[in-house]
Amino acid sequence: MSSLDYILDILVGYTLILTIWKIGSQFYHAIRMKKRFKQYRENMLTLNMNCIYSQGKEVLLVISHPTPLALTIGFIRPKIVLSTGLMNLISDEELEAVISHEMYHKENRDPLKIFLMELCSSTMWYIPILDWCNQKYKIMKELLADEYAIEKQQTSVHLGSALLKMLKVSKYEKMPFSYASFADTSVNYRIGFILDPLREIQWNLPVKMLVISLVVFSFICSLFIYALA
Repeated sequence: MSSLDYILDILVGYTLILTIWKIGSQFYHAIRMKKRFKQYRENMLTLNMNCIYSQGKEVLLVISHPTPLALTIGFIRPKIVLSTGLMNLISDEELEAVISHEMYHKENRDPLKIFLMELCSSTMWYIPILDWCNQKYKIMKELLADEYAIEKQQTSVHLGSALLKMLKVSKYEKMPFSYASFADTSVNYRIGFILDPLREIQWNLPVKMLVISLVVFSFICSLFIYALA
């Protein structure tokens, strides 16, 4: 076995082990957090919110927590988690905008898509353009969710004020699993979009990063071709 074969085996083994580790870590932390959410569940508020916003279906979960939270979790049947801290902070119209935003994430199963993008970029970190794609994908999903909420209410006022209120009072700590959150991603892009929904977002492709990624990808492909020859 040549040195190139060893390099290929190490690369494949490393990527596979890291992938399994990331998937296992995701499920471990997600299960732990779901158990914590159930402990803090506000049954009456959860029932009322589901009656108002989801025709009685178990879509929303309200938890008793002082920190303003609004996020969508789960891969197969995503749920929207809201905190009492959020409900006490914002008005009914603002809450409706936040829920519409999270409904977009839920209906499109964005937690799963975000996890898959993060998985690719973190396990194949040696292809740096994947990390750029991952970051831009998150921004795009947040802007699409904002656009959906604005269309539902026919105004961006309530969505914008809810976002600003949460940013003002909340020191958000990222949780150790994939989810879609209202106020912890691409804030500057979103504020610009809310102020001017017709403004076109410019994506500046990092040429140097792209070239490095193409070189690395070509090298990996050549290793596979050599191994199969």
